[in-house]
Amino acid sequence: PILSANKPHQHPQHTMSRIWASYNRLLETAPLLTKALTSFTGFTAGDALAQTFVEPGDKPYDYLRTLKMGSFGLLIHGTTGHYFYGLLDSKLPGTKPVTVATKVLIDQTLWNPCFGLMFFGYLNAVEGKSMSEYKDKIEQDLQTAVMGSWAVWVPAHTINFGFVPPAQRLLYINTIQIGYNIFLSFLGNKEVEGGEEVKEKGEIKKEL
Repeated sequence: PILSANKPHQHPQHTMSRIWASYNRLLETAPLLTKALTSFTGFTAGDALAQTFVEPGDKPYDYLRTLKMGSFGLLIHGTTGHYFYGLLDSKLPGTKPVTVATKVLIDQTLWNPCFGLMFFGYLNAVEGKSMSEYKDKIEQDLQTAVMGSWAVWVPAHTINFGFVPPAQRLLYINTIQIGYNIFLSFLGNKEVEGGEEVKEKGEIKKEL
């Protein structure tokens, strides 16, 4: 007899339920590592989508760039997000409208610029660039990153702080972050316009 013929098929919904249950168990047993790996996945996927669908088709795929973005998610975004949102939830518990609004305000006026500084700083460091290049990048793109974040994360975090369980905040954030990372990846890897030209003009002025 063919035993496999009587083997019951596993419904996809049951498989997803098991994966979800396993993920929640990992959040309880190893929260920091789980969130770091979640962010690694989100940033890797975001950069892959940016390179595949947003940037010119004749441009070769940069695997090192995807690795740099993924490593930022693993080492910086997941870990700092774990502690920041944990602190925010401990100091401002509950889901009252005023509490949610305060959390969104703190996230977007304090954490958002700090995140931008860390993001551009990390890419600057792993690419072996100088502090002056980092300063040029911040002057050119930090405001764009912060204001772009407001358009996405103000409504997203209103839902996040109002309805998402604290342990699953990073998963929720990274789900949205995949789309947002397309913008962030493009911005983070964009060359500073006229950086060298600005430096040369500054040096000429000093000489005069």
